[in-house]
Amino acid sequence: MSALPACPKCQSVYTYEDGALLNCPECGHQWAASDEIDNNGQQIRDSAGNVLQDGDTVTVIKDLKVKGSSSVVKIGTKVKNIRLVEGDHDIDCKIEGFGAMSLKSEFVRKVQD
Repeated sequence: MSALPACPKCQSVYTYEDGALLNCPECGHQWAASDEIDNNGQQIRDSAGNVLQDGDTVTVIKDLKVKGSSSVVKIGTKVKNIRLVEGDHDIDCKIEGFGAMSLKSEFVRKVQD
C-alpha cells in the first residue's frame, strides 16, 4: 500500500485518490498528485507561468540591483540548481560572481531542457 501525502490545506491524513486527483474528505480540497506544492499549498511559477521545482535552471529576465551593493545581476544570467523557499523572495540560489542570493520568481524564466 502506498502512503498518500497529507492535505496541504488542513494537514488531514485521510486523503484519497480519485483518478488523477487527490481529495481531502475533511476540508474538500482537491489537488493533482503530480503537482509540486510549497507549504502554503500554492505552486511557485516563473514569469511565463511555468511551474518551478527544486533543482531547476532559470535565467534572469531583467537587470536586478543587488541590495547593499553597486553590483547588478544582468539580464540573461543563468542560475543553476535553485531551491524553493517560503516568503517574498521564493528562490534561494548561488550566482557565480555574487554568491548566495534570494530571488523573486517573477524575475526569472525556467530553462527548458
